[in-house]
Amino acid sequence: MSAEDLEDYETEMELALYREYRDVVGLFAYVVETERRFYLANSVDLQVRSAAGEVYFELSLADAWVWDVYRSARFVKSVRVVTFKDVNVEELAKADLDLPQGEAFRR
Repeated sequence: MSAEDLEDYETEMELALYREYRDVVGLFAYVVETERRFYLANSVDLQVRSAAGEVYFELSLADAWVWDVYRSARFVKSVRVVTFKDVNVEELAKADLDLPQGEAFRR
């Protein structure tokens, strides 16, 4: 496999991962970014801890999706993350409720 073939393969993997993210993002309530990973989750518990004068963050995520091109299973039931870097947690805005079209919904 040439270097160009490998680069093309990695590009395809990233594009497939982006498409999967686009398809599943609406299923989740939160976006979580750490220095190593990007997660979507429906439950987030962020605790700031300290030990020996060092501050760290402990995250517990439930019903999560992990942005990682090398993982075969990106959906996970629960994730525990410990990091010494900043953590960004954002609540996703939910789209307005779209009602189905049809006679049953007309007045």
